[in-house]
Amino acid sequence: MIAAIRETRVFTQADFDRFAGISGDDNPIHIDPGFAAETRFGRTVAHGMLLYAGLWGLVRRQFPGAVQETQDLMFPAPTYAGDAMRLEVDVLDRPAPDRLDLAVRVVSEADGTVTLDGRTRIRLVGGEAP
Repeated sequence: MIAAIRETRVFTQADFDRFAGISGDDNPIHIDPGFAAETRFGRTVAHGMLLYAGLWGLVRRQFPGAVQETQDLMFPAPTYAGDAMRLEVDVLDRPAPDRLDLAVRVVSEADGTVTLDGRTRIRLVGGEAP
């Protein structure tokens, strides 16, 4: 069984802007650099669900057809445009032949800061996990 999946990605301001357009979440902390510069963050930050969408894509490439049953996510630190981030998925448990519990994280490549930390349970469509 696959135990660890890793991918490095750089989220851009254009990604933030596109996600805002698709999701309707146009909070200026995500899309207005002038506004964001005046906040405690100092610059725009990623939408949390944009980060998770990147992780979910990683899960689906490894487990095609997987269906998410639960998720529990925390966002302890911001993800900034232009920073290299490591997307991580680890298999924690196999509670049933067609279920996997996964740890999901987004981690700064520069200093190891965790910006998304969570868990998800997936159901494997079409059978058991590899």
